[in-house]
Amino acid sequence: MDPFLLLLHSVSTGLSSSELTELKFLCQSRVGKRKLERVQSGLDLFSVLLEQNELSSEHTVLLRELLVSLRRQDLLRRLDDFEAGAAGGAAPEERDLRAAFDIICDNVGKDWRRLARQLKVSDAKIDAIEEKYPRNLAEQVRESLRVWRNSRKEDAAVSHLVGALRACRLNLVADLVEEDQQARARQSQSEGGGDPASLESWNLNAPTSRAS
Repeated sequence: MDPFLLLLHSVSTGLSSSELTELKFLCQSRVGKRKLERVQSGLDLFSVLLEQNELSSEHTVLLRELLVSLRRQDLLRRLDDFEAGAAGGAAPEERDLRAAFDIICDNVGKDWRRLARQLKVSDAKIDAIEEKYPRNLAEQVRESLRVWRNSRKEDAAVSHLVGALRACRLNLVADLVEEDQQARARQSQSEGGGDPASLESWNLNAPTSRAS
């Protein structure tokens, strides 16, 4: 099956009946009343949106907005995986970035603007993120990290995030990211699927200077 359809099916099965009702309400301006009355599942609703060209694998903005409204961070992460080309299994570097993103989103809070500027996200983009997600701090943080990752492309690395966190004196968050990366490297080695030098490589590449 097409990866985008797999994503939509996965999202649909994760919705409760009350969440489906909320999605139908949010789509009232896009979908006719009769069509909405026939919608019995998330997949039914997504099919209508696909038919009307409101949604596609290249245009996932509406899906993201709907999931943000539901505050379903778990489903948003599935969308992140798809957009990162990870629907069929992420590369180790991508998995490491996603894990770091989760830690940063859970711990940075209102300091995300300072971190975004340290990562060279422009003020214009920061303002746009705040306007797009006015009442969702976690999604503001995640969107700023997505903007940074997309700008750096293959150069995006966890060590860059750690360096930016330390430059912002967010040392506790930087420590959490480093500890998680080291634990993931050890787990990979114990499962026999990792490079024996991966943990040593991480320790060598990660910034060692810590602000007091």
